[in-house]
Amino acid sequence: MFIATAYAAEEAGAHAPNAGFPPFDASTFPSQLLWLAITFGLFFIFLKKVVLPRIGGILEVRRDRIASDLDQAARMKDEADAAIAAYEQELADARARANAIGQEARDGAKAGAEAERKKVEADLDAKLASAEDRIATIKQTALRDVGVIAEDTAAAIVQELVGGKVDKAAVTAAVRQAS
Repeated sequence: MFIATAYAAEEAGAHAPNAGFPPFDASTFPSQLLWLAITFGLFFIFLKKVVLPRIGGILEVRRDRIASDLDQAARMKDEADAAIAAYEQELADARARANAIGQEARDGAKAGAEAERKKVEADLDAKLASAEDRIATIKQTALRDVGVIAEDTAAAIVQELVGGKVDKAAVTAAVRQAS
């Protein structure tokens, strides 16, 4: 009984309030280290057999997906580059056609304007020739009339100065000789 009471007293003393925190008790270190090693071993085996293969599979799937996405992106980039090149070529062709159409329109407009100018010049030349003919006719008429007027005026002046009848033939001959 003495042993049982001593053991009970020791056990009661071990768990007494001033005995300290049990994990820091040096007498429990060997059992703590044993359970730590067992727990770490089981945790390591669990990681090696279950978790790491799953993570490896996930990483492999992601790597394959990324490689596939990169291949698809490269393919799409090549298609986009080809589409841009085709667009640029079409744009250059359209600009060339627009320039050709514009040049053709300018040439047509120049030809039309030149034809119209020649037509207007021909009309003006015809009107000018007609006007020159009329001017020449008017000039001849005026000169003829000037001669008659000059004869009449000279006859009137001579008649006023001399005071008699004037010979028309002599006045006409004198005016023609003076012109």
